[in-house]
Amino acid sequence: MNPRTTRRAAVRWPGSLLLLLLLLLPATVAAAGLKVGVAVRIVTPDPLLPVSGGVGPSHPTREHRGELTVRALVLEEGSIRVAIVATDFLGFPAALGDRVRAAAEGIPAENILIGASHTHSAPDCYAFPDAQGRTSADLGYLDRVCDRTVEAIQAALGGLQPAVIRVATGKAQGRIAFNYYAEQLYDPRCSVVQFLTPERKPIATLVNYAIHPEVLGSEVGILSPDLVGPLYDRIAEQGGGVGVFMNSAQGGMVTADNRGPNRDQDLREWSECLRIGRLLADEALRIVADAPVQEAPALSCHSRVIRLPVDSPELRFILQNSPLHHGRPGADDVTTRLNLVNLGNAQMLTIPGEALPNLGFYLKRKMRGEHNLLFGLTNDAFGYIMSKYDWRSFERYNYISRVCLGEMTGEHYVEEALKLVAEVPAPEGVPSTSSDRFPR
Repeated sequence: MNPRTTRRAAVRWPGSLLLLLLLLLPATVAAAGLKVGVAVRIVTPDPLLPVSGGVGPSHPTREHRGELTVRALVLEEGSIRVAIVATDFLGFPAALGDRVRAAAEGIPAENILIGASHTHSAPDCYAFPDAQGRTSADLGYLDRVCDRTVEAIQAALGGLQPAVIRVATGKAQGRIAFNYYAEQLYDPRCSVVQFLTPERKPIATLVNYAIHPEVLGSEVGILSPDLVGPLYDRIAEQGGGVGVFMNSAQGGMVTADNRGPNRDQDLREWSECLRIGRLLADEALRIVADAPVQEAPALSCHSRVIRLPVDSPELRFILQNSPLHHGRPGADDVTTRLNLVNLGNAQMLTIPGEALPNLGFYLKRKMRGEHNLLFGLTNDAFGYIMSKYDWRSFERYNYISRVCLGEMTGEHYVEEALKLVAEVPAPEGVPSTSSDRFPR
């Protein structure tokens, strides 16, 4: 071979390689952007099962309104994958969530966030024990729910597609929620993350709002997702894609405003579920409608395992005697996982129970996103989470103090949550200082 020819070939080959790389570059850049998948599985029991509204025996049902579902929203950006799972139950404890995480493939277990809507009209997922340690929970049904949840995660993962997002926070207008203990002490803000195709067609709409979905309650004989079912239906009807609802700091006692015309009687009717669910959906879609599109939002997921002391005799009994084995035998504390997710200019923090509104306001002020979302009853649901100043301080708080892990639960949780917030860089485009400001 002529050495001259060889040298020329050597010179030309890098140019050809460069051309090839330039041709492939757009596809590489596109592949590195955000991808989203969403899937839904129906978990309405057939035949119907009793429903649980909290600690104590379940109540029989005669009919169902709407379908109970599990909904998986899977996010991918580069090598990072996160699953946000919404379930239509009073709570979805880690005893079940860890089964799902162990069976799901393709997503790190610590990046699978599983929350509960807190409907009071669905079967017991805690397997609450009675005084003799017996439970009326259907453990076979809970096994099937775990299986359907894994199916939803895998289906969402298999349906990943390129996406952009809109994020917005605003006050939800109209008669949706109020604080039963002190009418105005609740957070009226609704945060919304909408996932769209690059052509701006909605794929899914995540709604984060603090409310007890207990319009019907557990004693009217109806199994139901309560107001969350109509919210999902309305989002789909209005072109918002698949709805995903993650509750917020709704403890003590932020509930649905289903008071009658004279405000002296609760309207425990399906028509009120329809009214409130549709109104919240309409408000969420209004709030996010004009938000700027974030073309290439960065994604990160961080977590830590924390310990919370257990002082409540009632909750200690449940943790030790439920057949689901929520706590370690003989332990005087419980462990749970916190997650902090950054997506675009938003930050999302999990709460393993029902935080009171004052804790929710404080956490949002100290978080570092332009939009700060709290995912209550997520990864665990250990009753109410309240400050030491509120615990057993008011007669009004007697019940929630009994079903709180203990006096220091809120202090421990907030300390650990803010440590995690401080360790994680602020979301992209947001100053690294705290967002300590009065709510918008």
